[in-house]
Amino acid sequence: MKNKITPTQHERVMTEGDFIVSKTDASGRITYCNEIFIQFSGYSEEELLGTQHNIVRHPDMPRGVFHFLWTTIKEGKECFAYVKNMAKDGSFYWVFANVTPDNGPDGRPLGYFSVRRKPRPEAVALVSELYAELLAEEQRAGPRDAIDASLSLLTSKLNQLNLSYDEFILSI
Repeated sequence: MKNKITPTQHERVMTEGDFIVSKTDASGRITYCNEIFIQFSGYSEEELLGTQHNIVRHPDMPRGVFHFLWTTIKEGKECFAYVKNMAKDGSFYWVFANVTPDNGPDGRPLGYFSVRRKPRPEAVALVSELYAELLAEEQRAGPRDAIDASLSLLTSKLNQLNLSYDEFILSI
């Protein structure tokens, strides 16, 4: 079970040369993490390995976004996303993530590989506003309907822009 961590306002900022890399099994348990991941997360390698990747999930991240990401990669497709993560000490760090499935011979994912890099500040500002709206919608809908409400609002906003999710993420 994940320890209760209180988020702080302290931001850890990646440099252009930082690449956070991790690999998980099919259920999302971390099987590999690089030194930059260890550094930014504040956890030791021993604390990370075998743990669900959501150990670094920040409460400012809408459930609907993670549902979309997991649905996409479980279908065998790659997914790009802006993600706000939380370190062990409660500080946060934004990443631009590329998550790809590691498919077996039968085409089904055996696990997932993720590379995260420094996001553009303009994109973080835009996504922060969007995520705040999605979170508010999730809270309004309540726990049972939160994901559907969030995804519905996201779809509506993308339709207004006449963009697919991938087109939107890669354009900002």
